[in-house]
This record gives sequence, C-alpha cells and structure tokens, in this order.
Amino acid sequence: MTQHIHLIAICGTAMGTLAGMLKEKGYTVTGSDENVYPPMSEMLAKWGIPILKGFRPENIKPRPDLVIVGNAVSKTNPEVTAMLGAGIPYLSLPQALGRYFLEGKRSLVVTGTHGKTTTTSLLAWVLFDLGLDPSFLVGGIPQNFGASFRLGSGEFFVVEGDEYDTAFFDKGPKFLHYRPERVILTGVEFDHADIYRDLEHLMQSFRRLVELIPPGGRLYLCGDNENALKLKSLARCPVMTYGTEGACDLRAEQIRLGPSGVEFRLMRKNEDLGEFRSPLPGRHNLQNLLGVIAMILGMESSLETNPPNPPFSKGGKMGPPPLKKGDRGGFFHRLQSSILKFEGVRRRQEVRGVVRGVTVIDDFAHHPTAVAETIEAIRRRYPGQKVWAIFEPRSNTSRRAVFQKDFAKALALAGEVILAKVFMPEKVKDAPLLDEKQLAEDIQRLGTPVKEGLEVDEIVEDIVPRVKEGDVLLVMSNGGFGNIHQKLLERLS
Repeated sequence: MTQHIHLIAICGTAMGTLAGMLKEKGYTVTGSDENVYPPMSEMLAKWGIPILKGFRPENIKPRPDLVIVGNAVSKTNPEVTAMLGAGIPYLSLPQALGRYFLEGKRSLVVTGTHGKTTTTSLLAWVLFDLGLDPSFLVGGIPQNFGASFRLGSGEFFVVEGDEYDTAFFDKGPKFLHYRPERVILTGVEFDHADIYRDLEHLMQSFRRLVELIPPGGRLYLCGDNENALKLKSLARCPVMTYGTEGACDLRAEQIRLGPSGVEFRLMRKNEDLGEFRSPLPGRHNLQNLLGVIAMILGMESSLETNPPNPPFSKGGKMGPPPLKKGDRGGFFHRLQSSILKFEGVRRRQEVRGVVRGVTVIDDFAHHPTAVAETIEAIRRRYPGQKVWAIFEPRSNTSRRAVFQKDFAKALALAGEVILAKVFMPEKVKDAPLLDEKQLAEDIQRLGTPVKEGLEVDEIVEDIVPRVKEGDVLLVMSNGGFGNIHQKLLERLS
C-alpha cells in the first residue's frame, strides 16, 4: 500500500501542485529540487511539505513507496539512478494525476500554446462560482483560490493540458494522459524548440489529443487561430469555434478595450446573448474568456440541478448554491457576475507593488507572441504612461535563435527595453543561440531604446535612478529572475 510518495523536481509548478494534492489526500509527501523560488516554494512550505535542496541518492532514504519523476529530470539524475537501482516503483506526473485524481471524474482539459493558465483558472473559478464544486490543477496560482489546485466533490476536474514531454521514460506530451472529455484549444504556434523540430512536429501532438476526445465529448477551438482550425476535421465529437472573427460559432462583437479591461457583445451564431464585461486586459484575454464561455454554454444541462446540491465550503465560507433548472436569465446573470469577480493569476500581469508612483508588474511571458500581447495589454491598461519591458530569455525556446527577429518586433512595442543576460544551462548549449547583441541592435533600429547583457542587480541600479512617476516596469520571465521584482520595489522605496 502506498503511504510515502517522493517527488523529484518538486518545485516545478505542476509538480509542486501535485505534491499538495497528494498531501491533502493523506499521503506522506517529500520532494527535492535544485531551483527553489516563490511562489511554489512558499506554497510547499504552507502545505508542510519538506524540500530537500539538490539531487542526492540519500534523498530517497528512507525508501519511499513511490517516486514521481518530473519531466525535466534526466535518467542520469542521482536520485533516478538510486531509484532504479533500488527497484522503487515510479510514475510521471501525468500518470500519477490520472491514477490518483482523474478516475471517476469528468476531465475538462485546457490546452494551446498561449493562455492555458489564465483560461484554466477562469474556467475553474466560473464552475466554482456557479455551484459545481470542481477540482482543478493549474500551472499557476489563481488569486481567487490562493492555491494551484483544489479537490472538490463535484463531477468535473479542470486540468491545464501541457504539450511538453512527459518524462525521460515517456517522450509523448503530457496532455495525452488526461482522459479528455471536453477540451478548450486556445491556438497553436511553434514553441518548445528543445523537443519539437518544427510546427508540423508540434501539430502532431495536438492531432493526437483531438483524436482522443470521445464522440460524446466536445472540442472548443479558437477560430482566430489558423493552426487550431486545421484540427477541426479530426474531431470525432461536436466542435464549437470561438473568437472575434465573423465565421466563429461564438464571437465577440463591438469590442472595446481600455484601462478597465474589455467590453463586448456576445453572439452565438445569429443569437444575441447580450453585453459582457471583464477586468482582464488585452485581446488575448478576451479570447481566453470566450473559450471559457463557449465551454460553459455547452454545459448548461450540467449546470442546472433539480433538486439543488447543498452549498459547499471554500476556506470556511459557504460556496454558492447551484442554479435552478430552467432559470436562463439567472444563468447569464451569474455567468457575468462570475467573470467580473475573477481576480486573475499570479505572475500573469500581476501588480507586485507601486512605489513613488512607479508600478512593478510580473508576467510569465516568454514567447514572442505572448510578449507582444502582454506589452500591448499593459499599454492599454496604463494609457500615456511609459512601459519598460524588462525581459529575461530563460525558457528553452527563448534562449534559442528561432525567434530572434520576432522578439525584436515584440519588445520594440515598449517604451524602453532592458535585456537581462541570457540564462544558459547545459540543455541548450549545442543549439543555435539567441544573439542578444543583435537583438538589441534590431530593437534600437525599430526606434526603441534598449540595454542588454545586464545582471539582476545591474538592472535595478540602472533603472531606479531613471524612472519617473507614472512609469510601469513590466518584468517578463518564466523563472524566478533573481527576485528582481522585490529588489526593484525595495530600491525604489
């Protein structure tokens, strides 16, 4: 019988989340990692899960009943070597999620190159606020819940479906293990150049996912994305497209983007569903929102319960009662109310603080499309104010040369750009690498001031004397970035 579970590389967002879920389910949980930084390190401490720093054979003593191996962990990892030598059973994260949590649940998967975390978080929140008591696992921390997972008593499990590979012993994408009944696909662009050769190679993984959806399931595709639309004909289930284009089944019209978010009229084919508003900034977040609304509209029968389920508890507070059968007006009112109450996700355009009129924002953007959309969204939120883009090329793709020109165009949308020194671990040493000096020259040629090759403390010392009241410091990295956000706030004060 499994009692003690050890996780190798526990501080990855998904791994740390799984650790918390296992702990809540009653298992003894331990873990190890080399890179320990917030917010996951803080969450693990809150859950009472010890982190062993570094990878050492002695970390799996006393012998655990099961080891869960993170996808970035190699077969030569000292703990993996000891685990294999001792004959300890092991699983990947997706396998463990399927075994311990998805059994008996209806799996709602959110996937795509961009917007997965925000869309998954919003879907989980709306289902909760509509009274369905869902479970969820997301690659971030939704502000409404304050945790990256929830184990509810309802029938739905919402999971962020990652196209990255599963483990050293399973090179297929993670989302193939998630037993999808219904899927939101936010769009496909080339990414993860460390594991995919090109766009066609990446599309193969998404084809396999679409073909997994059963005939009784549903697929919700972003109709604004050409690559997503190419997958429509592969589905064995009904498909709904959503977006801002006229051909989409569900679409936003009369769109108004501004500092307070977005307002639009929602159309389902020729049916006018009324005005909607959301505090989430930017056109990309509008598409994320439409994906959630599309799935919710396809689940109206599940959202109506007769007799109603009893209210449930969230952090000691009673959750809302479910909708009554046939109350369509109440359904749309509650849906709009839920959307307005969504508070976003940590590290997704998260305001970390305001000091002397200078706003410091943290964002996870690391793909050129996400960088461009994030800068545009922040410019709309803070009209007339200077936006500094402080960018750390840290992901396995952004450190490569594959998006050299695209990054220049994206970053040049800012008022000024600071490029951190490129983070270079062993994994990308043999690939054609991002030329930071050339990137800076290209940004400068597009008319945007830029500095490159700075360490974290150098960035802080360079920026703080030059910022003015009203400036916005937009920090973009998919790593901890040396806690630069806090250093900027402390230096400003």
